[in-house]
Amino acid sequence: MVLPKIRNLEDLRKLKEEAKDLTSARSGGRKKIIVGMGTCGIAAGAREVMTAILSELDKRGIKDVAVETTGCIGMCQHEPLVDIIRPGEPRVTYGNVKPEDVSRIITEHLINGNIVWEKVIGRTD
Repeated sequence: MVLPKIRNLEDLRKLKEEAKDLTSARSGGRKKIIVGMGTCGIAAGAREVMTAILSELDKRGIKDVAVETTGCIGMCQHEPLVDIIRPGEPRVTYGNVKPEDVSRIITEHLINGNIVWEKVIGRTD
């Protein structure tokens, strides 16, 4: 991930405004995405996955999805973990998620309701 250079106060204001646009996707809505951000998840790439999720939601103009984080749940070997919760459906946990998996998970599961089975590691009914 390339971090932007901040050369002056205007650059900082611009970065703050861009971050505000992304983080506005974090609350609201009945659909929910939960990203494991324990130290094991972060070491496995959860920050990059979270950035990809927020960027994908922003790119699609999806504002009615809550995006949350959680700590370690003891499945470190499957990190990064991403849970998708759709109203009236079981919670589905995806494992070993990479930023390039995010678009497909959002399109197929979050939007269209079709589980991406090859990435599933857990499901609670």
